[in-house]
Amino acid sequence: MRRCPLCHSDNTNRFYANKKRCLYHCHQCQLVFADANSHLPPLAEKQKYSQANNKQKSLARFILELVEQCDDGCKPLLGLSFGRTLDTKTLRKIHKQGHQLNQYDPSLAPWNSSLKQEYDFICCYRVFEHFRFPYKEWQLLSQLLKPGGWLAICTPLLSDLAAFDKWHHKNNLTHVSFYQRATFEFLANKHGFKLLFAANDLILVQKPSGSDITRDQTSIAV
Repeated sequence: MRRCPLCHSDNTNRFYANKKRCLYHCHQCQLVFADANSHLPPLAEKQKYSQANNKQKSLARFILELVEQCDDGCKPLLGLSFGRTLDTKTLRKIHKQGHQLNQYDPSLAPWNSSLKQEYDFICCYRVFEHFRFPYKEWQLLSQLLKPGGWLAICTPLLSDLAAFDKWHHKNNLTHVSFYQRATFEFLANKHGFKLLFAANDLILVQKPSGSDITRDQTSIAV
């Protein structure tokens, strides 16, 4: 039995194992997570990231569509790309529209000034599956959002526990957290967030306008 890294419940069981690692299933939040003892060393993980850094076009399209959806024409938007950095051409395009996009990549720096602001929207493109301690990242992202702000998450949802053995997404050893619809429903209900499943790999979360979640620098240091 392992404690869930998202909801901290002890109600977990060994769910899947192969020669490389063992994974557990949380019965409270429905997260499937890798045993921490099987996490790659930081250097090996960084090398894996560099080999797989081929998502620039998809990331650009994802963020540009998000900016368009959030733009009500009333004010400039301040957004954050969390976990991946965008190409300069797309950044300039966003800036020409009158908006600002900050970027944060924890693999490059454990902390920067981007984590000291609040945002109208935050983009997490294919990064949630890499979170070793997703409770910490969820708290941080919740606190970085302005009331009424949107968090756009792109991560493949685990739709069939029985078919996990055939799910290719699990084969990447940097993928250590796997989410079901019920996982995001658990998180949204806990904080009173609005939740929308726009596609099987696109989850939109809106922070309530009257949210009492406030920034606490001691709890979000990473």
